[in-house]
Amino acid sequence: MEYSRWAPLYRRIATDLDLPFAREEAAARTLRRALPPAARDDPLGRAADRLRGREVVVVGLAPGAGPPPFWRRPAGTDPVALVAADGAAAVCVRAGLIPTVVVTDLDGPVPTEIAANARGALVVVHAHGDNVPALEEWVPQFPGPLAGSWAGPPDRELLDVGGFMDGDRGAYLAAAAGARRILLWGFDFERVDADDPLERARKRRKLGWAERALDALAADGAPVATWERDGRIVPYPGGSSGASTR
Repeated sequence: MEYSRWAPLYRRIATDLDLPFAREEAAARTLRRALPPAARDDPLGRAADRLRGREVVVVGLAPGAGPPPFWRRPAGTDPVALVAADGAAAVCVRAGLIPTVVVTDLDGPVPTEIAANARGALVVVHAHGDNVPALEEWVPQFPGPLAGSWAGPPDRELLDVGGFMDGDRGAYLAAAAGARRILLWGFDFERVDADDPLERARKRRKLGWAERALDALAADGAPVATWERDGRIVPYPGGSSGASTR
């Protein structure tokens, strides 16, 4: 999805959740300073080198989902690329799966993301108004390939291909990078792991926007599907990923 098509939806999200754009700009400046020079060069191109033309599984952190069941895939099928959304990186690593790409705003298990990065995962770090201290602390500690993203117009140094939370942002990245098909595993827009009622309500609102972002991506023609726990691959509503299969 082109930025010009994504930006109006993000403005609605920012208004609803009170996300001042000045804070997004300040976080982006912090991220630019923290990234090494190589990580500020053509972030989308480097992601596309890993994802273009491939089947990409985007792994979320839905309660009880666990790692994607690759044992269900037919023998002889091409290897997939794995995009882990923040905390899902730990789920993958514990299962012996090193993500191709990790999409993170650094509020999950960052040491595990650093370990995956040291083993070759491209980590796309997202800057937003609430994570400046995490950017300053963690970005210099990643030893491997990095890229940056933010919630404003993309440029040569920081990308914005769309998406709001780490999971849907991973799906948007896969689409922008030219994935052949995008399978969503471990996505749940209803259940929330939070004890505080106010935090739970805000997270539900955020998940609602993430779901709408995926709806928009599928409606835009991206080949998005969900990988169900029974092994079925079901086209995302409004998407173009083909018939339901096993």
